Amino acid sequence: MKYINISKLRSAIQVLLVLNLSFLNNESFSQTLNHIFKSGEDGYQCFRIPAIISSNKKSILAFAEGRKNNCGDAGNIDLVMKKSDDGGKTWSALTVIWDDGENTCGNPAPVLDSKTGTIWLLSTWNLGTDHEPQIINGSSKDTRRIYVLSSTDNGSSWSVAKEITSTVKKPEWTWYATGPGNGIQMRSKKYKDRLIIPCDHIEAISKKYYSHTIYSDDHGKTWLLGGSTNEDMVNECTVAELPDGKLLLNMRNYNSLRIRQTATSEDGGINWSSLKGDTTLIEPVCQASLISFTVKRKKPVLAFSNPASTTNRTNMIVRLSYDNGATWPKQYLVYKGPAAYSNLVVLPNGNLGCFFEAGIKSAYEGIVFEEIPLLEFK
Repeated sequence: MKYINISKLRSAIQVLLVLNLSFLNNESFSQTLNHIFKSGEDGYQCFRIPAIISSNKKSILAFAEGRKNNCGDAGNIDLVMKKSDDGGKTWSALTVIWDDGENTCGNPAPVLDSKTGTIWLLSTWNLGTDHEPQIINGSSKDTRRIYVLSSTDNGSSWSVAKEITSTVKKPEWTWYATGPGNGIQMRSKKYKDRLIIPCDHIEAISKKYYSHTIYSDDHGKTWLLGGSTNEDMVNECTVAELPDGKLLLNMRNYNSLRIRQTATSEDGGINWSSLKGDTTLIEPVCQASLISFTVKRKKPVLAFSNPASTTNRTNMIVRLSYDNGATWPKQYLVYKGPAAYSNLVVLPNGNLGCFFEAGIKSAYEGIVFEEIPLLEFK
């Protein structure tokens, strides 16, 4: 019979425990992620719905919903912002952009007009006492409305929110969401400088979800309704322009496949193709981010971020595509733990920035920012 050396066994167990604790510490949210908005701070119980853009002056503007009393989607919710002038290394104090008392001001969808320098912020509003199910079934006191704000001084001050519901929402639509996440300004000759905001809605009779876009051809002065997807079961979407001038819409999907759905437009977002699933971009039913940019020798690249799981909002990954989204050969694991909504931005130094919801026990413990050098993608 072989005897177990209890002393050696105890030492081995202690080593394993130390290694395990070290692993957990390395995965710690507070140690590995740059926490920009933290739930429970600045007078808000929760921060959600990240959106981020870079300005003409190379400032990084990070937007979120400041939820006063809890993490719920209804109630007293303000639009808030922080700004970085050094590529995301340090951030300003919190600025409240839109506070309408006890009502809900949310779904930030910013877009930069690079020609004028104006930053436009599309948003939605509803009574704080109205909840999404009530708005969908028509029993709410009011409805979901769409507004636009703007800044001409690099985000230092903002205009009063202006309602644009009548030109971007059909009467038979109930629920409506702008973004959340960045809009784009088109570069192709035919639709040059058109501002595009990805949106979604629910139809009153069918109660089905659809994605759509809205646009401006006069540098944000007026906003018009673009086209909707032909099929339902999709909503929160993100849009990017491809090198040939086509638009690529990438959407949250509610069917059992648990993969992102895509559609393209050849006319600046007025009409959209049939939906097509992207089997690489798995999802647990969650928002995501898609942006286009160029690298050395003007090589076009698409970057995509989401919690890459079919079951849980965890495993935030950023992927790169060099063939307009046909394949995604490069990826970077940003955070293995709980993570949900995200938005990508190209930083002044050419690296990517990922602004995303994350935490140790819950994805809604705060919104963090991480810079990702392109050389880190494997």
